[in-house]
Amino acid sequence: MEVYSNENEQVDALKRFFTQNGKALVVGVIIGVGALAGWRYWSSHQEGSNQQASNAYQQVVTELDSSKPETLDTAAKFASDNHNTYGALISLELAKRYVDGNQLDKAAAQLQSGLKDTKDANLQAVLNLRLARIQLQQKQPDDVLKTLDAIKGDSWTAIVADVRGEALLSKGDTKGARDAWSKGINSDASPALREMLQMKMNNLPG
Repeated sequence: MEVYSNENEQVDALKRFFTQNGKALVVGVIIGVGALAGWRYWSSHQEGSNQQASNAYQQVVTELDSSKPETLDTAAKFASDNHNTYGALISLELAKRYVDGNQLDKAAAQLQSGLKDTKDANLQAVLNLRLARIQLQQKQPDDVLKTLDAIKGDSWTAIVADVRGEALLSKGDTKGARDAWSKGINSDASPALREMLQMKMNNLPG
């Protein structure tokens, strides 16, 4: 299911390097054709318990990549036991697997759990964006709009506008969709994203 669609041309709009508590965290994006496969964060120069948590996180990610069904339970336990950035990151990974298995309710619940595990604004934005896309697939436009309202920062303007327009259109609000996509076009979106939003506007009735 293409819940994470129209993202492969949006790398430039999503790129971010940021600093958290004096530790450099690198935001990586893995893009699949027509789908946003996932965001990967990893930390450097960790010591003590932080290093252990980092190692455990990497091990869970590696196991998830093996695509063995039993690894979902291992990852879910890790997310449940780690109420921190690593737990939130595993929630992102798990949500993607649940979507692939057409378990949208479980994916949404996992993302909502991940949101409670991190205070980092960028990571929260990713979690909320993923959640909004799932809610859109679940035909819950009002929930989509509420989720998108929690995403702050100019760097997210175009991507949020894209999803907001889809949600408003599903509610029959053609003018609202047009206004949302117009805002995205006038932001610092990549040329490809601007073109996509313009095409959506051109296809609107009236």
